[in-house]
Amino acid sequence: MSESVAELPSSYSMKTDWTGYHHDKDELRAEIWSLLKQHAASIGDPFGHIPNFVGAQVAAERLANLPIWQQAKTIKCNPDSPQIPVRMRALQEGKRLYMAVPRLTSTRCFVELTAEDLQRKNISIAESAIARQALACGKLVSFAEMEPIDLVIVGCVAAGPGGGRTGKGAGFADLELAMLQEFGLVQIDTPIVTTVHPLQIVPDSRLPMQAHDWALNWIVTAEEVIETNTSYPRPIGLNWDSIRPEQLEQIPILRKLREKLTNNQ
Repeated sequence: MSESVAELPSSYSMKTDWTGYHHDKDELRAEIWSLLKQHAASIGDPFGHIPNFVGAQVAAERLANLPIWQQAKTIKCNPDSPQIPVRMRALQEGKRLYMAVPRLTSTRCFVELTAEDLQRKNISIAESAIARQALACGKLVSFAEMEPIDLVIVGCVAAGPGGGRTGKGAGFADLELAMLQEFGLVQIDTPIVTTVHPLQIVPDSRLPMQAHDWALNWIVTAEEVIETNTSYPRPIGLNWDSIRPEQLEQIPILRKLREKLTNNQ
């Protein structure tokens, strides 16, 4: 990871929707995307995405061998392509699966999927594990309609062995987890896991964590399982000071929660 952003291919100096909030993390993401591309370790162009990586299927199988997976009955998973094998595995094993609506644009901002419901609708598990199909065939649910979550899978662009992580920079994963905790659906000890390519693992010093950031407990690649034993404290609910004005404007459930908080004061 020695090359600087100035040396990256021109396509990697492009901005995403969420560039500019944290310069060092912007730089790190650009490096990771470039590295994956250079080493043919991504499936499709990784830039601007939670990168779909070579070995995602094997990483999902390795995750499925862990006790935290085997004991989990209800799983929350991100909607990105590299976690398709994770979502498929969860449904195949009869687990209840929650997936966030992309960009949290609905008040009912999670989709619930179960093998039983899919079978009743005559929809294949393989089809429903793809995010756009899940949105079409799953059931939109509010927080009040959800079951407590036993295991959380998040997508990452980069992850550190001490538990630090970054996604695309939008902060959706942290917001989702904070809201789930507000509603008692995620606990202080609910494990948080990611599956990534080994090239996405970086030194902890590259991933400074802020008060509202949720750290990883486990990192799984096609080659190894890392238990982070993270020392980062877990946030307690929503940190309103860290929520950006455009997030409040674009995410209906945040506005509802803010109104409720204001009315209760």
